[in-house]
Amino acid sequence: MTDVRGALLQQIKDKAVVHGKVTLSSGLEADYYVDLRRITLDGEAAPLVGQVLLDLTADLEYDAVGGMTLGADPVAGAMLHAAAARGRTLDAFVVRKTAKTHGMQRRVEGPAIKGRRVLVVEDTSTTGGTPLAAVEAVREAGAEVVAVVTIVDRATGAGEKIQDGAGVPYLYAYDKDELGLD
Repeated sequence: MTDVRGALLQQIKDKAVVHGKVTLSSGLEADYYVDLRRITLDGEAAPLVGQVLLDLTADLEYDAVGGMTLGADPVAGAMLHAAAARGRTLDAFVVRKTAKTHGMQRRVEGPAIKGRRVLVVEDTSTTGGTPLAAVEAVREAGAEVVAVVTIVDRATGAGEKIQDGAGVPYLYAYDKDELGLD
């Protein structure tokens, strides 16, 4: 475990894990909630997110990163800034749930991704539905998705659904066991 990876793990345990009955966005109930926005929007933890995910995806070739708004936005931003700190140019993009009905009427916002190799990111996923919707939108925009990456895998089948449904690798930085969750 690198110092950065260990530091982020501790930040997640200290700031993001909430115990108690919750209903997830998927409609499923859980005995805990991992509120990763407490990490991805935290001035101390967010830079660690970018570094850990860049390290995790070091063997992949991509030049843009993003996913479905809102969970993916700060993750992509953290990766963009961490890449810049390492002397690498990495663009970020945002996938809207639906295309705008005014202006450019785009569903994928940011620098053009047509013809580019991209990484779809999410903070965490329970069913895989949100990252799969982002993959579909990104492909419709003409990009090649090289992988889907999340910070935490809840071990609820999202990874398998993403790999089967999108035909791309699914990577994550931490699993629920590392967080001490059952």
